[in-house]
Amino acid sequence: MKYHPALRPLTPAVLGTAALLASCTTAPPPPPQQPPRTVAQPATPPATVAVAPRTAPGMVIKTSSATNPRAYRADAAQHLYSLNQERIWKGRMPPLLYAIGVLQVEVDGGGQVRNLNWMRAPKHAPEVIAEIERTVRAAAPYPVPARMGKVVYTDTWLWHKSGKFQLDTLTEGQD
Repeated sequence: MKYHPALRPLTPAVLGTAALLASCTTAPPPPPQQPPRTVAQPATPPATVAVAPRTAPGMVIKTSSATNPRAYRADAAQHLYSLNQERIWKGRMPPLLYAIGVLQVEVDGGGQVRNLNWMRAPKHAPEVIAEIERTVRAAAPYPVPARMGKVVYTDTWLWHKSGKFQLDTLTEGQD
C-alpha cells in the first residue's frame, strides 16, 4: 500500500522528537500578583462598634470583631435578643419543649442574611420553622462580620409552646 508522503505513518523517531520539542517550551509568565490588602487593626478591638448607616437613614449597623463563626454566633444571638426582648423566655426553660431546631445562617459582608439552612428542622411544627425564619430575616442587618468578610454560623433554637424562645448560645439552661 502506498502512502502520500504527507500522510505517511509517523515513525517512533519522529514521535520522540516531537515529544522532546514539546517539553522544551517555556511556561507563560505567572499573572501579576495583586498587592496584599492590609487593614489597620486596633490594639484592642471593641466587641461591637457602631458604624455609619448603610441601609436606611438613621439606621446604625453594628460591626462584629469576631474572628470565627463561633464567636460571631454570640454577637448574632445578642442582636436577635435585643430585637425580640418580649419573646425571650426568662430563666431556665421547662423540661419538655415544643420544638428544637438547629439553623445555619449565612450573613454577608453587609450584615444581610443570604441563606438559611436547617440542620435539624422541627418538622412536627411547621409554624415554628416559618416563625424562626421570619424572625431571623427580619433581624437583618446583623453585625457586620468585618474580620471575616462573611460568615456562616449555626445556633440551636429552643422553642416553648407559648412562642417564647431561647438560643442555645445564650440559654439559661433547662430543668
